[in-house]
Amino acid sequence: MVRIRITEKSPSLEALDLPVEPMTMPEVRDDQVAVEVRAAAVNPSDVKAALGMMPHAVWPRTPGRDWAGVVAAGPPDLVGKAVWGTGGDVGITRDGSHAAYLLVDRSFVREMPPALTFEEAGSIGVPFVTAYEGFRRAGMPAAQEVVLVMGANGRVGQAACQIASMLGARVIGVARGEGGYRGHASAPVEMLDGLRGDLGEDVRRLTGGRGVDVVFNTVGSPYFAAGNAALAHGGRAILIATLDRNVPFDILAFYRARHTYVGIDTLALDGAASAKILDALTPGFATGALRPFEVPETSRYPIGRATEAYRLVLQGGPDRVVLQPCM
Repeated sequence: MVRIRITEKSPSLEALDLPVEPMTMPEVRDDQVAVEVRAAAVNPSDVKAALGMMPHAVWPRTPGRDWAGVVAAGPPDLVGKAVWGTGGDVGITRDGSHAAYLLVDRSFVREMPPALTFEEAGSIGVPFVTAYEGFRRAGMPAAQEVVLVMGANGRVGQAACQIASMLGARVIGVARGEGGYRGHASAPVEMLDGLRGDLGEDVRRLTGGRGVDVVFNTVGSPYFAAGNAALAHGGRAILIATLDRNVPFDILAFYRARHTYVGIDTLALDGAASAKILDALTPGFATGALRPFEVPETSRYPIGRATEAYRLVLQGGPDRVVLQPCM
């Protein structure tokens, strides 16, 4: 049994070399759970933390925010159960899931929906928690509301499209280049090419001049102005990332249109807070209204190939990537 153990940041993605060391099952104290990790996604934030791009990440540590596995030790009612979880602290300020064993508080642990495989459950966490938390903070989309998802074919974008369509909202997606929506949704997702035309005008045309009730901007600065132009009176915008930190902002237009802006950083949600969001998402996965990301065999890596998996994720590979620490 082994784990990744990072003692200092890597100077570059090219120089990244993740050290692997032996480990034994951790000792469990009161209200703790030791999970044998069967699958753990590699998220961009995992890679960025390893590269020193997240100053609050502590050293030494084992990375990995998302996970699914089997309880190896802990409360008797949980031992042997298939469980899953995620957290903004897991793998960032405490040891994470890119290891054969993960030690977490009981409050971080939830039983997996039976329909999910370990690979699927281990790759849901960060994208779906981010999408759900954005909508929760901004106000969950109501039936017949219109939601514009910018970066709709990204992981968080797909999760946002799924949640909004499940709730009965009309979903318009934006992606770079031509092509349709690549993920699951409970209703059709109308797609716009982010490289062509005036997105604000295009959205107004699709909505009869009204605009959208919610803009979920997963990209940030490149779509900031277009998102503002697309918002209906009283609309709300959700922002989770950006390329440029500073953008032009018309304060008068903002308050006259009664807009609301919500910023989301799921690193602030620990494993217990994230588990409550998984509770809210579980019924959707049970009914099929929500579906996990596909994790093809070519995107499943043993922990000895973790460096290769990390590089692929930050380079923008097309599929969700998971480590299988117990292989």
